Amino acid sequence: MKIAIISVTNKGKLLSKKLKNILDKDSTVILTDIYYKNVKKSMPILFDKYDAIIGIMASGILIRSIAPLINSKITDPAILNIDENGKYVISVLSGHMGGANKLTVKIANLINSEAIITTATDVNHKLGIDTIANDLFLDIKNPQSIVNFNKAILKDKKIIIQTNDKFIEDYISKNTLEINLLIENNNNLKQDEIIVVCNDSILKLHKRKIVVGIGCRRNKSSKDILTAIEQSLRDLNLPLSRIDLLTSAEIKKDEKGLLELSEKLNIPIHFVELDKLKLFKSDIVQESEFVKSKFGIIGVCEPSALISAGFDSQLIYKKTAYDGVTISIAVSKKEIN
Repeated sequence: MKIAIISVTNKGKLLSKKLKNILDKDSTVILTDIYYKNVKKSMPILFDKYDAIIGIMASGILIRSIAPLINSKITDPAILNIDENGKYVISVLSGHMGGANKLTVKIANLINSEAIITTATDVNHKLGIDTIANDLFLDIKNPQSIVNFNKAILKDKKIIIQTNDKFIEDYISKNTLEINLLIENNNNLKQDEIIVVCNDSILKLHKRKIVVGIGCRRNKSSKDILTAIEQSLRDLNLPLSRIDLLTSAEIKKDEKGLLELSEKLNIPIHFVELDKLKLFKSDIVQESEFVKSKFGIIGVCEPSALISAGFDSQLIYKKTAYDGVTISIAVSKKEIN
C-alpha cells in the first residue's frame, strides 16, 4: 500500500512524521509520503497516486477536499481522518475495497488512539463480501451487487461461494466471519473465477495473480525459504494456497532449495532473465548495491516479482530479509469494471 499523509497544522505535521517513521518499518506499506498544507491543490494529485490518504485535520476540510473527486468504491483510495492530537482515527471512504477500515484499526493501534468505523457489517462484527474480496485480491466483476450481498450477510442469509480452488476455505478457516457461508466446489469454473450466490443474486469474482519474489544466499534450504514466505503471508493475512507463482532471478535457476520448494508446494517457479532485470526501472524498488555491482541489476526479489506479475503490477509486500532470505510479493494489475 502506498500512503500519503497530509496535515495543515504544526501539531499535525509532527504527528505525520511520527506516523511515517512507524509505517516505514511495515513491510506491507510500500511507500509513505508527507504533505503539508495546500490540501485542495494537493488532493487531486494524491487521489490518483496513492492507495490511501490520511488527512490529519478537521473533518470538514478533508471532506470538502475529496468530495469532487469521489467516483467509485472500487477505484477510490482509502481515506482516513485523524485529529491533530491523534485521539481518533476515522475511516471516511473506501472502508472495504480500499482497505480503509483495516488501515484505521492498524493506525489506531500504532499511535494508541481510538478507531472509528461506521460500516454496517463491521459494527455488527461480520465481514462484508467486499472485505473478503479485498483481503484475497479478488476483482469484483459486477460491483453494483455488493450492497445486496452485504445486506444479505447482515440478515444472516446463506451465502454460497463456488470455486475450484482451496484458498477460500483456507482463508475462512483462519478468519472469524460470523456469516452464514457455504463453500461449493464447481469444476466448471476457470481457475481464476469465483462465483458468489445468494438466492437469485450472483456476484462474479476474478483472481488477480499473486507472485512471491525470492532472493536467497547460496544453499538455503527449502525449509528456510518456506519459513520466510509463511511469515510474509501472515503479515498479509493470506493463505499459502493463494500464491500463484514463485519467482527469482535467472542467477538462481540452479538453487536446490528453490526448486525443491516449488515441487513441494506444487507452485510453479519462474526465473527472470538477467537481460529483463537489467532493463527494469522502478521508483519503489529497494536497490541492492551488492547485487548491482556483481550482476548489473538493481535487485532480485522485488524486480522479479513485479516482472512476473505482469505489466502495471504492484508490490503488496516490500523486500524484507529473513536470515539469508529476502521476500517480496506483487499482485497483477487490477481490472477496472
